[in-house]
Amino acid sequence: MIRIWHRAGRRPGLFPSLLLALVLGLSGLSACAFPGIPATSAQLPVVPATAQATPLPPIHLPQDEAPHEDLTEWWYYTGHLQARASDGRLLRYGFELVFFQVRRSDLPPVYAAHFAISDLARGQFHFAQQRVLQLEPASSAASSGGGFQLQVGPWRMQGHNGKDQLVALMPDYALQLQLQALKPVVLHNGDGLITYGLAGFSYYYSRTRLAVGGLLLDHGQQLAVSGLAWMDHQWGNFLTLAGSGWDWFSLQLNDNSELMLYLIRDASGKVISTYAGFIDPAGQNQLLPASALRIQVLGSWLSPVTHARYPSGWRITISDPHLAAQLTLQPELKDQELVTYQSTGNAYWEGAVSIQGQRAGRPVSGEGYVELTGYAAA
Repeated sequence: MIRIWHRAGRRPGLFPSLLLALVLGLSGLSACAFPGIPATSAQLPVVPATAQATPLPPIHLPQDEAPHEDLTEWWYYTGHLQARASDGRLLRYGFELVFFQVRRSDLPPVYAAHFAISDLARGQFHFAQQRVLQLEPASSAASSGGGFQLQVGPWRMQGHNGKDQLVALMPDYALQLQLQALKPVVLHNGDGLITYGLAGFSYYYSRTRLAVGGLLLDHGQQLAVSGLAWMDHQWGNFLTLAGSGWDWFSLQLNDNSELMLYLIRDASGKVISTYAGFIDPAGQNQLLPASALRIQVLGSWLSPVTHARYPSGWRITISDPHLAAQLTLQPELKDQELVTYQSTGNAYWEGAVSIQGQRAGRPVSGEGYVELTGYAAA
């Protein structure tokens, strides 16, 4: 059962011993086996997006951190962690934790959740998925205190003004993280509102640089971890068009700047929308023209599970005179594919990447995440 509530005075915590007990309790389960749960499209009727008769209200934070009553919504965290093993080795991980909310007609909302770990020391990728139907009416998005608290099974996320907490677990891995925003929130497209034409509209903001600390259990070994994360919150009356997909990039550079890029493709593979946003070290967001962005694919990877061929490795060139960046992205692991037919009805590649290149004539490096959808057939 999912529990959704607005931020209260008491913050729930999860002690390391409880985390370990939860991991051991799940050790006999498959990381992605949730039989009997149909895909969203099979359970709920599709409701077409309708034009807005009145201007859409602006984003208000922290109130709009909470769930809304639109067709589609998600809270998305990706990041990079590091820790010292007991033998002194440096261990590195990527992580993803996302909660989806889907509403159709007068039916109760459906929630899906994905949790993934890229274990770079072992060269392994692991993921888990959950899907639940809310049985009670959801809370209203309006709240005097604002913020959000969500729970799907033993997985939890909560946040308020850039101070967030995450708890998630799967066989062999569990994490409990505290996150603190190091920059102001970024409202994409200037006001946080993006229109998709016939596909609808979306509110969209990000916290592009979150300091992370906490605990990670790796095969029963408790590790103190630190690192950087990125958070996206997107909601609105929009639907994914059949056969379409996108390539999405969140890039954190070591000069304290970030880039968010995406390309949306139609069913024929043609790019129909391009977005390029640059966040400077002071936290100012600059929207770049699509003509300034060039993304060259360097290779490909063939999934042994879905037989989808994904792009793998990219060279990103930004010709804006004030930015003038050329960056090379390489996946930390080739296989970072989530096959989530039992929760969201699709498969996609979402993984940690390393970054090397130049910006404004100076060498830069960094870490990022790339999401690739629409390459695997359902």
